[in-house]
Amino acid sequence: MVVKQNQPELYHALQLLFDQPPWLKQEQASEYQRERFTNKGHGRREVRILESSPTLCDYLDWPSVGQVFRRQCERLVLKTGAISHETTYGITSLQPEQAGPVQLETLCRGHWTIANRVHYVRDVTMGEDANQAHRGHAPPALTARRNAILSLLRRLGWANIAAAFRHYGASVERALALIGALPARL
Repeated sequence: MVVKQNQPELYHALQLLFDQPPWLKQEQASEYQRERFTNKGHGRREVRILESSPTLCDYLDWPSVGQVFRRQCERLVLKTGAISHETTYGITSLQPEQAGPVQLETLCRGHWTIANRVHYVRDVTMGEDANQAHRGHAPPALTARRNAILSLLRRLGWANIAAAFRHYGASVERALALIGALPARL
């Protein structure tokens, strides 16, 4: 779980742990892990550092905490030379023996895949945030409908959901065939 600043006590406890670690040099091997990752793509170079520690598990009032982590990312846009820095904190129920920094980084990267492929598409392309239905079962029912449409379009091979919407929106027959109301035509 990513810890945001709207949870100030937890956020500052994690920040303090990694900024001013309480462990001695001889304790560091059992209380702290760190891994550095570098990759290049999409016109930028990224250097990410993931640090994790089980030190706060007994202190935090969160059930089943296995460890906490800090993830720092520095991005360099190769074309412009612009540099950005981002630091995020998180907690997980996974123990250090179950998931070290490499596995935690993989999980964090996988989370953004979901955010980009599902949440962003629902918010931007499908206009979910502009929805006016706020009562009863309407919001979860509409979310389920959006997820079903998104899954159907992805299953049919559409990578660009906005293009799929334009394609099916341009023809009532194609849209009805998509949901099985008419036989598909070539």
